[in-house]
Formats: sequence, C-alpha cells, structure tokens
Amino acid sequence: MNQNIVSVIVPYYNNKKFIKKTINSILNQSYKNFEILLIYDDSSKIDLPYIKKNFSNKKIRLIINKENFGAAKSRNIAMKKSRGQFIAFLDSDDFWKKDKLKKQLKFMTTYSLNFSYTAYNILEGKKILKKEVPIRIEYNDLLKKCDIGLSTVIIRKKLLKLGDFPNLKTQEDFALWLKYARKSVKLMGMNEALTTWRNTNDSLSSNKYQKISDAFKVFFIFEKKNIIVSLYSVVTLIINKLKKNLKFYKSLF
Repeated sequence: MNQNIVSVIVPYYNNKKFIKKTINSILNQSYKNFEILLIYDDSSKIDLPYIKKNFSNKKIRLIINKENFGAAKSRNIAMKKSRGQFIAFLDSDDFWKKDKLKKQLKFMTTYSLNFSYTAYNILEGKKILKKEVPIRIEYNDLLKKCDIGLSTVIIRKKLLKLGDFPNLKTQEDFALWLKYARKSVKLMGMNEALTTWRNTNDSLSSNKYQKISDAFKVFFIFEKKNIIVSLYSVVTLIINKLKKNLKFYKSLF
C-alpha cells in the first residue's frame, strides 16, 4: 500500500486527564506516516504549559486558538492546515488500537473509498462494550440514527470541497456526514472495534438539551426539512438513542 500521509486532528479543551493516552495511541500506531494537529482551544491557556512540555514531538503540530472556538471550528482550522491526503479525527478523551490506521487505510484502498468508519468500544467506568456498526450506511438510514463515531472516521482530504463542519456545539459531525451522504459519498465501515470512546458525564456531548436543539438545527437548517419533518426526525433520533442506551446498560449487568 502506498504510504499516504494521514493528518490526525485532535481538538483540546480542558482535558489533561486523558490527553496523554489519546496522543500516545496515535504515536504508537503501526502505520507511521502521519502528522498530529493538536488544536489548543482553551482561551484561559491554563493547560498550555503542560501541553507544550509533554507534546513537543516532531510528529505533532500545535495550533493555538486565540479564543475558544469550539470543536467544529477548531477541526476546520486544522483541516485547512493539514498536509495529508487523508484526514482522521480523534477526540481528546478517546484512543485507538495500534493497527487502526493501517487496517482502515487498507480497507479504504481495497474498496476505493473516500470515507470510512469502524465499530468502536464504549468505555463505561471499567466496563467495555463493543458498538456494532453496519457495513454500509445510506442517507435515509443516517437520518434515523447516526452509528458513525467521529473518532473512528477517516476521509480523503478531497472531500473538503463538499463542505466542512458547521458551526454547532454538538451534532456537527452528524450534520457533515449527512451532507456527504446527500452528495452521494459512499459511507462504508469495518465492523471491527479499533477505537475506544469514553462515556463521560462532563463532556459537552452528554448535554441532552444541547444535542436535541442542535439536532433540530441539523434537520431544519442544514437539511432544509420543514418544521414537522424536522421535529419528527428529532423524535426518531431520540427513540433510537434510547433504544441503544437501554441495550448498552443492560449489557453492563
């Protein structure tokens, strides 16, 4: 396989507890032709000395935002500065298995894909559950539920011409995947868990009201559905999310 450069984008905001494991999971990849774009997105700069001291590696490019822009804008800034033919995403509290890039790039090459995702593990305390994913996701499937974990995704950089992350506090990845699917990008995944997602209660993504509000914006503003369809779509998302959570928590006991 041709050794294409992968630009790995990691936004950072007030997450000293997990960031070292996150970055090390990239540095320890079996596939070595990558760069890390670490975007410091905390206006207080309180953790900046720690970040500079612990992540001064030639593989890491540190981008310091002038203010707190949020994850979506931070990723967009990094994508524009990226050098790779491929772009991978990893949130600062998640981590990868060591063969993640190698296996996923081979998968993308085999099937000539511009977009791919994988299954992932959900870490709840000390317990782990694998989140299964469908091998192929169509636009109409994605409208009902999003099985694509952001930290599992790799795209070819050329997809950026179709759009980047919208200015939302949450659901920005869901909005972008919908746009790609609507524009006939093939969304395919590997049902192998190569990423671990931490289910933490203090993350922005755990704010239910924010997620519901942003989900409505995704359907009404970005997908241009009418109010009734948008509300119905949000309710469908909530129901499917509740079903998924129920299945997850049952499996813990």
